[in-house]
Amino acid sequence: MTYDRLVCANCAAPVNEGRCPVCRASRQRLQQENNPWGNLNPMALIALLGVLIAALALVAHQTA
Repeated sequence: MTYDRLVCANCAAPVNEGRCPVCRASRQRLQQENNPWGNLNPMALIALLGVLIAALALVAHQTA
């Protein structure tokens, strides 16, 4: 969902202008939701990288 057409219920202005604190908070939340890597913590990224390296090592071992 994009926020360029949303209207704030607090100030009746477009959310993308960020006129009031409610607009700014909604805009920030929507920007974070649009970033798929923004919600992952560093340990999850390290675990994902470890799984990827293990899978690549397994494929390399099977082809050798």
